Amino acid sequence: MTTTHRYKAAVIIPSRGGADILHYPLDALAAQTEKDFQVIVVLDGDIDNSEAVLDRYIAEGKLNLTKIVFEENRGRVAALNAGHRAADADVLIRCDDDLEPASDYVEAQIRLHRDYDGVIGTLKNVYPDTPYSRVYGNFRDARFKEGALSVAEEGRWLYWNGNSSISAEYFERTGGYDPAYRLYGWEDVDMGKMVHDAGGRIIISDEVEVKHYAEATTTAVRALRALHSGSARTIFVRKHGDAAHPAPNPTGPWGFLVKTLARFTTEKTIKALGDASDKILLKLPAKAAEKLVALQVEAASYAGIHYPERAQKVF
Repeated sequence: MTTTHRYKAAVIIPSRGGADILHYPLDALAAQTEKDFQVIVVLDGDIDNSEAVLDRYIAEGKLNLTKIVFEENRGRVAALNAGHRAADADVLIRCDDDLEPASDYVEAQIRLHRDYDGVIGTLKNVYPDTPYSRVYGNFRDARFKEGALSVAEEGRWLYWNGNSSISAEYFERTGGYDPAYRLYGWEDVDMGKMVHDAGGRIIISDEVEVKHYAEATTTAVRALRALHSGSARTIFVRKHGDAAHPAPNPTGPWGFLVKTLARFTTEKTIKALGDASDKILLKLPAKAAEKLVALQVEAASYAGIHYPERAQKVF
């Protein structure tokens, strides 16, 4: 009689156009202290010969690596669900293709799952030295991480991200990622909400922190992501109700500026204004420069919420 081996953990990596960055997670996973885990990379349409990259890693034999390749773009949620459902493990770890874990990452994930059903890891964004990173990115990242680690347990689900893990039991309970999230963002937060609503215990931990080689390295790219995230929030609210995540309503002079700029914010204006801002950020006082970026990011988010049809780009 033969039996199949069930791994302690599975790492699922959704990817599209990631040929140049897949080495970040794959090299790190090949050097893990824990060896009893599998890696499943799901290519959401191969547009840059990513499959050849995976074939080289498979040939090296350092990882229990399998690949799933979609013939065409089906979206991040489809890739995530395919990877999770193909896994044969008790702990299912989502690790996006621009993340680089530490050597004890899988070991720590397994350990934390002894007490929790969902684990959210913090992110250490790694930026090139750009005006955006100097005046906004690094400062805001540090503040975001501090807030995440101090949030009460009932609010942790909101921080579910591309470095999160779920028990196989709770993945089945939730039914997987919701295919309603076809564009950018909120499929992760929605998963956190479903785990929370199903009674799962969630922890946010820097024990499983990863380096994040973020694409948002300029004001324009960061604001564009905010626009799409705001737009995707409408799907979340339709499903869970506005009370689950009330829309921001900035007031006073700052609120007036945000709402006024949002009225004219589109993907085209985001690009033009963001690029122009990056040329002058380092010439401004630090606080003024930070506020200039914050205004564009918050206005883009507000525009996405109130004018969701303005988010057009497919990620």
